[in-house]
Amino acid sequence: MSEFAFLFRGRQTFTSPAQTQQHMQLWLKWFKELGAQGLLKDPGHPLDNTGKVVTGTQKIVTDGPYAEAKDVIAGYIVVEARDLSHAAELSRGCPILEVGGSVEVRPLQMLNP
Repeated sequence: MSEFAFLFRGRQTFTSPAQTQQHMQLWLKWFKELGAQGLLKDPGHPLDNTGKVVTGTQKIVTDGPYAEAKDVIAGYIVVEARDLSHAAELSRGCPILEVGGSVEVRPLQMLNP
């Protein structure tokens, strides 16, 4: 088994607190399902809408995180899966897909200290 990061892209704004709560319940259900299977290794965190980007050898700091809202990483988790295909299959349960977002599935490289 290997570990994979799921990076959630895109942010949905809801018109009511009830819609927000309903969507959050879908996230909690998905996390519980992954946890019950022993596959949720790090529940991660949602990320704030603000940030800075530091680039280049001049180390220029600009407001960020990105130009388009659809490209903003909204949060992440770490899961354990047999391989990349299995991890991608697990990501298909993510509630962000129901509201037009996407999940980027990336293998984690394990570094030897």
